[in-house]
Amino acid sequence: MLAEAEELLRQGRAEDALPVALRALDEMLRQTAADRDTTLGTTTTTAALPALNSVAAIYVELGNAASARSYFLRAASVDPNGQIPCSLGGGAEKFLWLAQLSEEGGQDSVEWFERGAAILRRETGAPGEGQEGKREKLLAGALCGMIEVYMTDLCWCSSAEGRCERLISEALLVAPHSAGPLQTLASIRISQSRVAEARKALKDSMALWRDVGTTEEEGDEDDDAVPDFATRISLCRLLMEVEMEEEALGVVERLVQEDDGSVEAWYLGGWCLYLLGVKQRLKHEGSKGVDGGVVMEDGNRNLDVEEGGEGEDLYSQSMVSSREWLRQGLKLYETVEYEDERLRDHAMELVEELDAIIGEEGDDEIDGGEEERDGFGEDDEEERDDETMDEG
Repeated sequence: MLAEAEELLRQGRAEDALPVALRALDEMLRQTAADRDTTLGTTTTTAALPALNSVAAIYVELGNAASARSYFLRAASVDPNGQIPCSLGGGAEKFLWLAQLSEEGGQDSVEWFERGAAILRRETGAPGEGQEGKREKLLAGALCGMIEVYMTDLCWCSSAEGRCERLISEALLVAPHSAGPLQTLASIRISQSRVAEARKALKDSMALWRDVGTTEEEGDEDDDAVPDFATRISLCRLLMEVEMEEEALGVVERLVQEDDGSVEAWYLGGWCLYLLGVKQRLKHEGSKGVDGGVVMEDGNRNLDVEEGGEGEDLYSQSMVSSREWLRQGLKLYETVEYEDERLRDHAMELVEELDAIIGEEGDDEIDGGEEERDGFGEDDEEERDDETMDEG
């Protein structure tokens, strides 16, 4: 039954998987209620661990954090030190989930991450069934998770920056060929206003996976190199923060191809296109600002479109495409009852501005709008590299 539940979950049928997993758990508990594991000295059966983890994972997929947390806590009570092998439902992953599902956050999350990281440090380099590389990636993820907490909930702590530096150094050492630690490094450098270093870290991170899956010859074994959907959404935001909008758009276009029902992906794509349009317009006007950016002399944006010229065409195409993406995001927002009001308000504000610029009845279909961006903004990267060399 448990295998059936896990297969249903892999198929995206979490609601169907839940009752099957719960029945499997009840069956395991009935069969082993009187068992005692003399090796670990616990009166709670360890045979139920795989089912406890599966039920918790299904609740995560269903968005029921409270229920997921309760089942992971039960699993943690059975295997408090992570001594039971991963193949039997033990190991560190339940502690990493509890860190992310913590109601308190802050120090409580860090402590759960630390418990998981300690187990992974102990296991790293040890032989395991198909665990080579996975442990290192999980450890790096735990370290990056702690960094995120120190940069948000615990940012007030005087030792936060030092802790982040130590944790990211370990993460990069443990998983040097993983995109996650490099992306986290970029986030740290952005918070320190070290933008050039952040851009380099982001480029290095994307270089590890951006060509994976782009050719028919590549196999599924390369898929692990590609960060998960949520991580790439965060990547888009980081890229936009350091004015790498071309690269951000390349990432978000790929995300929409994978899941065209993501409100945030459509919103970010629209925002990227809007910012690219503004850049194109200001570049066309030839008024350069601080740090290679472009601003008007009075500090305000002049978005009035002049007639004629290639600059106008590129600007208009970007703005029309931007509105198309934003409108799609807002439509999905209502359909799926999305709950991020700040995202909705910003998208609506941008659409109103675009309506004023290109007209409310403007056609949102652009010739060549489906043109692929295989280069992830390579021309833009080259320009920025030249600027960096000039600055040096």
